[in-house]
Amino acid sequence: MVAMAPDVRARTLAAVDEHEAVSLLKRAIQVPSVTRDERAFAEFIAEELRASGLDLVELFDFAPGRPNVWGVLRGGGGGESLMVLGHLDTVHATGWEEHWNGTPAADPFAGAELDGDVVGRGAGDQKAGLVTTIAAIRALRRAGVRLAGDVVVVAVGDEESGEPDSGYSQGVKEAVRRIAAGEIPTADFAIYTEPTTLDIYTAQLGFIIAEVTVYGTSAFWSTPWNGDDAVRAAHELLTRLWRYHDEIWASVSHPLIGRPSLLVTEVTGGGQIAVPDRCVIKLIRKLVPGEDPEETRQALEGVLRQAAIERGIRSEIVYTAARDNPYGGGPAETAAGLEGTAKLQAVLEEVTGKADVIRGASYWSELPILWQGAGIPGVYCSPGDITNCHTLDERVSKAELVDGVRAFGLLMLDLCGAGDAATP
Repeated sequence: MVAMAPDVRARTLAAVDEHEAVSLLKRAIQVPSVTRDERAFAEFIAEELRASGLDLVELFDFAPGRPNVWGVLRGGGGGESLMVLGHLDTVHATGWEEHWNGTPAADPFAGAELDGDVVGRGAGDQKAGLVTTIAAIRALRRAGVRLAGDVVVVAVGDEESGEPDSGYSQGVKEAVRRIAAGEIPTADFAIYTEPTTLDIYTAQLGFIIAEVTVYGTSAFWSTPWNGDDAVRAAHELLTRLWRYHDEIWASVSHPLIGRPSLLVTEVTGGGQIAVPDRCVIKLIRKLVPGEDPEETRQALEGVLRQAAIERGIRSEIVYTAARDNPYGGGPAETAAGLEGTAKLQAVLEEVTGKADVIRGASYWSELPILWQGAGIPGVYCSPGDITNCHTLDERVSKAELVDGVRAFGLLMLDLCGAGDAATP
């Protein structure tokens, strides 16, 4: 490891500009980036990275008119390298103005301050993480620090779902392809800036989302014996699916993620004054680390096959949310003992006083795609609280944002090492 001047940590902390960090978050929120409309925000991040002194900043389209952006702050050599990865897009803000009517927060893209928080769509998910990274790099440069290892920043689109023809992780998949091809620098450790309230999420759940169509035969309502009631068949199938849930719930419990489950989210069928000829069951299967998506898919379809064999129930299953596998998103867990995780935990305790910060993500995001496609291990960590994201109350504490800047700056020092002085 490159030797570090004894006062470099103090200089870095002193160089954190709280006003700059809060102002940058407000300006980031003021550039709307609802999924499929990420370009303006990608250009904003590119300009801020250039203004922060990165050595190379580039945009590239992952889909027509939809760019990612990446940049690298090159070190002097000899240190570990860090990648900070985040997503550009947000969910929509429908209903926001009505919810906040008559208050300073009525505009979801104003970045209003309220009770010590910055409020707005995308505040926590995920603009605070990108802002934290940029502000940390600026603090290092103001402190006159040149890192030994590289810091690579990657911001991608298409992480969120909810908009038509989107939410398939196209952005990160193209970024990972370029990392694997050597077009974007690789790294020894990664932070994906999903909101964690500055805890460290080392594990995440997986999911399979599916639609099961149960088929019957229609007939006039007064002669139902001439038909085959799809809703009645769906009732039988639902009973079997809930029994499957009970079995998997009792099978395993992960210390950070909890138990696997199956939730039926919607049932629709019929509509005519006749025997229903189809009924659709929508479901989501939660996976915990150690469960294999392919084996889970086989078990789920096994429930349908048994219903067909034993009760003649005709059904078809379609998987509607492919991410890192054809059926959904796989569960994942970072290997224990990683240097990057240990150093991140240490700086968070130094800055916040919190020692117990290892958690599991109650959501799925895109780190597994980075692990699988580019071989870069990492964790989730960022200011922001996932429980208010996607809601009409999305916000980030200003104090937590500034703590994040301090922690990220110290991690860059501790993981990458500090070499020669930089040009401020």
